Amino acid sequence: MAEEIIPIVMFISVAVVFVFWFFFRHRSRMEMQYTIRLALDKGTELTPELIRQIGEPEPPQDKDLRRGLVWLAIAFGLAIIAVAIGSQEPDAFSSILAGAALPFTIGSAYLIMHRFGTRKES
Repeated sequence: MAEEIIPIVMFISVAVVFVFWFFFRHRSRMEMQYTIRLALDKGTELTPELIRQIGEPEPPQDKDLRRGLVWLAIAFGLAIIAVAIGSQEPDAFSSILAGAALPFTIGSAYLIMHRFGTRKES
């Protein structure tokens, strides 16, 4: 009985995370619109740059570097797990190492995008 509940709980928890993410994203956009509406009601002139800055803040310059390092850390952690488990389960070593290849590739791609991407000069 408990074995059947585990996948159900896993999928429900993933769904709950996405629902909360969409809810809070919607809520922040509604609050931004309310702030703009309140400023307009008070007679404040809003420039397009100000609205763009309030609505979509500029992402940090090193966003790709951060994401790349996080993905590489995940791959490194999976490789450590493969080495630790590999002594007891030889088949698990290659399987977990193969699973670490995907986050390693994604992290490498982010680092390449950081290195060769276009950067805005401030």
